[in-house]
Amino acid sequence: MTGTGPSLRIVRLANFVTPVSGGLRTALHHLGAGYLAAGHEPVLVIPGPSAGDRQTAQGRVITLPGPQLPGTGGYRVLGGRDRLKALLERLRPDRLEVSDRTTLRWTGEWARRHRIPAAMVSHESAAGLLHTWGLPDGAARRLADRLNAGTAISYDTVVCTTGWAAAEFQRIGARNVVRAPLGVDLEHHHPALHDPGLRARYAEPGQVLLVLCSRLSPEKRPDRALDCLAELRRRGVPATLAVAGDGPLRRRLAGRAAAQGLPVHLLGHVADRGALAALQATADVVVAPGPVETFGLAALEALACGTPVAVSRSSALPQIVGCAGAAADDSGAGFAEAVEHLLGRPEAERRAAARARAEGFGWPAAVAAFLAVHGAGGGSAPQPTTPARTQSTSGR
Repeated sequence: MTGTGPSLRIVRLANFVTPVSGGLRTALHHLGAGYLAAGHEPVLVIPGPSAGDRQTAQGRVITLPGPQLPGTGGYRVLGGRDRLKALLERLRPDRLEVSDRTTLRWTGEWARRHRIPAAMVSHESAAGLLHTWGLPDGAARRLADRLNAGTAISYDTVVCTTGWAAAEFQRIGARNVVRAPLGVDLEHHHPALHDPGLRARYAEPGQVLLVLCSRLSPEKRPDRALDCLAELRRRGVPATLAVAGDGPLRRRLAGRAAAQGLPVHLLGHVADRGALAALQATADVVVAPGPVETFGLAALEALACGTPVAVSRSSALPQIVGCAGAAADDSGAGFAEAVEHLLGRPEAERRAAARARAEGFGWPAAVAAFLAVHGAGGGSAPQPTTPARTQSTSGR
């Protein structure tokens, strides 16, 4: 991919990037690599345990020391507003792209004062996260509306990866929201990675192999995968579950599996991308129980590997998986029904449908859409959203 306009220094700020894996980390990598290939200068600023500055395949990556959030299993945030301001002034960005609408929302005002076009990328549902953290639905929605109104005011553009993610901005009448989907590496993830030897490691002959690829944290609801497994076995389905991922809930999940006699293989973080893709390709069904997912890269990677996905009906994933997956109610019984529905289709048919669905989400198109947000050209403009109604966004 090559650009048609002047080279832009696109400074990207992100929090909550796990040290080794995660959908946000994957998206940042592919977008940065795409910007670089298009002739631009991407600079990613993230928190870490110590300072760093290096050139990578996704461009320059600057790490600033940032505090670790308790109970999150490794998430860090960029602390020290004055330090980050000083860095931004030294970098002199042509465009600013921010992936955290909570602690970094102030950067929109900073960019406006410096006449720098700025975009906020919405990677999560604010109302969904607040509800996951214990707020009642009504209170979560009201607080989310206030937060989203502040975001819409602070940035020139709010980028949402799905219509589901854009809906909470449409609800408040925000008019600067565009849609730009993410993508999947179709070469790295493909059905040929199916491995009978790997399958034999986690499932006996005749067993159904379920796979969960997720951070083991409360908002991802990994416990629901165990609920699904228990319900399937209660129904007489000989299922087993392999879990690729780590996080603060791992010990609790291990204890529950042992107490209930559930065949669960907790693999921890799988660092080898090829091994993870092989696991996804070998599964009969991948489960994605997170109710606040706005895009779900792990689910899309599973589809690219030819494996159907059972997804939370509450999330954006039903829009992503389409007929190649099944939407489940947020319960063990709901996911068990979705898994049984998928298994009821002939294997060759369901695997072909999964791969075909993923082929509509390549990274080149995603990069082009994000560059269009930055006025960089070289691709189709992202799809604007239409507000559901007009509402004042002055209160924040």
